[in-house]
Amino acid sequence: MTKPYRTIGLLCGLTFLTSIQAQGQAPAAPSAAKPSLTVTVTTPQTASLTQKINANGNLAAWQEAIVGAEANGLKITEVRVNVGDRVQRGDVLAVLQADSLRAELAQAEGALAEAAASAQEAKSQAERARSLQQQGFFSAAQLSQAVAAEASSVARVQSARAMVQLQNVRLSQTQVRAPDAGVISARQATVGSVVGAGTELFRLIRQGRIEWRAEVTAAEIGRIQVGAPVEVKAASGQLLQGKVRMVAPSVDAQTRNALVYVDLPAATGSARAGMYAQGEIALGQSQALTVPQAAVVVRDGFSYVYTVGADQKVSQLKVQTGRQSAGRVEVTSGLKADARVVASGGAFLNHGDTVRVVDAPTAPAAPANK
Repeated sequence: MTKPYRTIGLLCGLTFLTSIQAQGQAPAAPSAAKPSLTVTVTTPQTASLTQKINANGNLAAWQEAIVGAEANGLKITEVRVNVGDRVQRGDVLAVLQADSLRAELAQAEGALAEAAASAQEAKSQAERARSLQQQGFFSAAQLSQAVAAEASSVARVQSARAMVQLQNVRLSQTQVRAPDAGVISARQATVGSVVGAGTELFRLIRQGRIEWRAEVTAAEIGRIQVGAPVEVKAASGQLLQGKVRMVAPSVDAQTRNALVYVDLPAATGSARAGMYAQGEIALGQSQALTVPQAAVVVRDGFSYVYTVGADQKVSQLKVQTGRQSAGRVEVTSGLKADARVVASGGAFLNHGDTVRVVDAPTAPAAPANK
């Protein structure tokens, strides 16, 4: 019973060896490399992009007026505005005590009336002296004295009138008025305090306007033109549209930077003077080689794009990027204009990978009307 089983085992072993030898004599051809990803390709396009300069700076008042007291030694009896209030030109901001000035004005008016009466009497005396001198009753010396007295009385009237005007001016100074329309940015006036001439009472942002003072390098000054549009982003997040008003005529000797003054709209919303802001100053349009933003892959701080060769293998190219606009990125160096660039999905590729290229998807055609 054991011989048949032994014979069958030998036959099976010979068959296995034969199959191994056959495989060794005719090895199968290696299969082609399979694509690792299906991609769409595009070619760089030339587009007109806006040239911009990025800058930082502070928001500041366009012009800040200091409102002070003109009268001396008077007490503040009323303060009518506070910080943040909007005022118009000529509005009363504070009132000073005016009792003593009213009394002095009345005294000056009395002196004017007295001088006017004396002038009238001197005039009558001079006319009488002229008449008597013609009749031979007055000498030339007496006539000269009468005429001189008349002239002196006229001068005293003018002096008294000027004193009345002065007292009126001093009385008007008891009302501290806004020199221009704007926003009160600071207040030092306090009811009951006695102020001297020139004491600062308020600060006023004229017309409520603020400006952005951008710091730019000396190399960028010559590229900036007055009137250039500017987009400013304040620390509050508000976006403001402005225009370059002036470029500083000098450069700071310490920082080697210059200031660019940018006018901003009066209604600035949440933006406030003193805020830090970032902005972009437009310089004009220029032609640039661009690729879709999704085609640029950033690795280890560098930008790369992947191009597809005739053998369907991808090559990783290091490029320099620049401006961005409408989903496209400027490539300043490292890429040829006729390259076949992977439009998206480059983050999943490596140099030398094989890909399958398909046409970019297009919108389906509308069904024909039957």
